[in-house]
This record gives sequence, structure tokens and C-alpha cells, in this order.
Amino acid sequence: MSSPVNNPALAREVGAQLGADRVRAPQSNEFRAARLIVEPASAAEIADLIRKCEADRITLAPIGAARTLAHIRPSPVALGISLAKMDRIVAYEPEDMTVVAEAGLTLGALNRLLADHGQRLPADPANPDATTLGSLVAAAKAGPLRLSDGTVRDLLIGIRFAGHGGRIIHGGGRVVKNVAGYDLMKVMTGSFGTLGVITEMTFKVRPIPHNYTLILASFDHAIDAFEAARAADDATPLLHLEVVSPALTARFNTQERFCLLAGFGGSSTEARAQQDRLTQALGTSATTLAGSDAAATYERLRDLDYPDAAVVAQIAVLPTELARCLGASGAEFRAHAACGVAQLFLGPQRGAGEIHAAVTRWREIARGARGHLRLLALGSDNRAGIDFFDQPPPAALALMRRLKSTFDPHAVFNPGCFVGGL
Repeated sequence: MSSPVNNPALAREVGAQLGADRVRAPQSNEFRAARLIVEPASAAEIADLIRKCEADRITLAPIGAARTLAHIRPSPVALGISLAKMDRIVAYEPEDMTVVAEAGLTLGALNRLLADHGQRLPADPANPDATTLGSLVAAAKAGPLRLSDGTVRDLLIGIRFAGHGGRIIHGGGRVVKNVAGYDLMKVMTGSFGTLGVITEMTFKVRPIPHNYTLILASFDHAIDAFEAARAADDATPLLHLEVVSPALTARFNTQERFCLLAGFGGSSTEARAQQDRLTQALGTSATTLAGSDAAATYERLRDLDYPDAAVVAQIAVLPTELARCLGASGAEFRAHAACGVAQLFLGPQRGAGEIHAAVTRWREIARGARGHLRLLALGSDNRAGIDFFDQPPPAALALMRRLKSTFDPHAVFNPGCFVGGL
């Protein structure tokens, strides 16, 4: 180990199990997620670690780049299980459009391989080269392409994970072995490592659309931008459709106005017809980008953030309610206009009271529209009294508690890092 760790006894025990070179101190974001990091190279090694953690009541959490856990963990777990050494493509059948990959492989690396065959996994969270496939599934990450291709739960057809007792559990995909009737793909998606350690996934992949084109239009008022988005959605099938608030639009070389971005693709004939329909729907002042300009602008949209934001949250409501909810929130936003989902940003240098009031107001707005809101990022100094996850109805929370007790009876898997403190 190249740097000191704050639990030498546990480091020695785990080092004796896997080798001292597999154990290290946390780095960067990992410090806020775990006190010690271990790097297993196989599902069997993870299973051995789980058995030890359950026997000794040692808390653990799977680690990708730790960007998500660094924000949502109330305090570090004892042992972070890095999947960095488990980054193989297990099987890829371009003709069947399926791929099996280990959880430590990044989405960016996978899509570069798939691109050689004109295919991609169309889940598009920010910074795909820093997003492991395990975190993609465990944190249910998604981006603009959710409109045309759904989210990762729609693309996941098989899963393998190490769970209670060190059991290696399979669901769907090439091996159908579900547990007690659970749909394991849906159970594990968005579970944030609280039910087990995902080791391998099977995805269905899609062809990369030809002639990707992007149309941008700007508006003085949010209501006009969302009305234009509805017109664009009605005009033609789109790959994605976003409305971005003024403080974020400088990334798209527009003035500080509300910006609509509509992406589409297809054959040359299809792309021309779609462009004509969108131009008619949005007006001649809209700007059309193609080729590398369109691709670069899409990447900026996908990776959009608000540097030093005091808090970042995600709201989900009916699409017909989204514009009203965002207007009432007073926040800057990136809205997936036809999906009813948006990321909200509160600017930097806000006090704890202002942050708490904003989150409370946003949650009331979401609940008033029969939706929900969860936090994505919040500085550690302002976390007191603020839950990252919204409170579900009592019956739903009771079901979640039963799932947790079934999958994690010893409460070692990333405890306190899910809905209701599970």
C-alpha cells in the first residue's frame, strides 16, 4: 500500500485474503465513500469479501469513481469494493445486438468498442468515461437519450451480482435464475449498492443513428420554450428534446435566453424530412447543426453541469406538469421536456437555511404534481436535516424494507444510503 490507511487491522486481514497489493487508502472522491479500498479481480473474490464482512459486521459499498456515493453517503463505509480490475467484455454478439460486460468497465470504453460495429449502448449519463457500468445500473443514471431509448432498466436484460452469504446470483440474460420470483434487473437498477455488489450485466444495444442533426431555438420566456418543445415532439420522432434555462445556455453559444435543443437522425431522406418538419414547427430563426458541430453540442448538453452549485436535484412529474413545476421552483434547469424529468440547480454561495428552504419547496412542488424529487449533489456542510431521497408512501416503504431485510439481513451493504435510510 503506497499511502497509510486509517484501519490497519482490517487492511491486514483483507490483504491476507486477497494480497496486500489489492488494498489501498481511498483517493479523491473515495474518501467520502469508504475508509479502505480493496480491488478484487473476480466475482468469487467479492463473494469471499462479503462473507467476511457479514461475519464481522463490516459495512461495505461497491465503488466505481465514487462520484455518486461521495455525495449521498452520510458517512464512509468501512470497506469500499472497487470494481476497477473487473473491466472485461465477457461476450459480444453484434448480430444479436447483445453485450455482456463486467461492472468495472466504463460506458465510454464499451461504446468505443461497439462503435466499430456501428452500435452503441444508448444510455448517456454525463461523463461516460468516468461512469462504470456498475454505477450506471446501481445509480440508474440516464441522460437526454431517455426519450428515444428509455433508461438503463429498459436496456438491461441480464444481471449477475454477489449477495448475502456470498452467493453469486443471476437474473435474466443468458442464464435465467431469478430469486423468489423477483425481477432482479428492476430490483437491482437504482438500488445504490444496498442489496448486493453487481459484477456483470447483459445489455441489448442499438444501431448508431445516421446523420445526427441538432436544431436549437431560443426564447425569452420558459412557457414559449416548452410550447415549442411540445410542437417539436408532435412534429417528428426525436432522439432527444431538452429545454435549458438562461444561466446554462452559454455552453451552446446562445444569449441568456431559454434554449430548446432537439436532436434527430436517420437516413438522408428521413433527416431532411425531419428537419423540414421541425423548422416549420419552430420557425425559421432556429439554428441547425450537423456533423461534428452537432456531436460536440450534444456532448455539452449530455455533460451539462453548474459549477459550484449549492445543490443539484432531479424532479420527475408528468410531462404536462413539468413547465409549471420548473417555473414555480425558481431554479436553473435542464429539462428533458417530453419525459417529465429535469435537473434543478441552485446557484453557489447559498446558506444552509436557503438550501433547506429551496429543497423543501421543490419537494412540495413535485408532490403537488404527484411526482417526486431526489437530490443528486449537496455539499457535506449543508446535509444536516436534508434527505437525498424523497419519502415514498408507507406501503411502498414497507415493501422496500422487506426487500432490504431479505437481500441484506446483516445490514452491511451500503447501509443508510437509500430511501428511508435503508
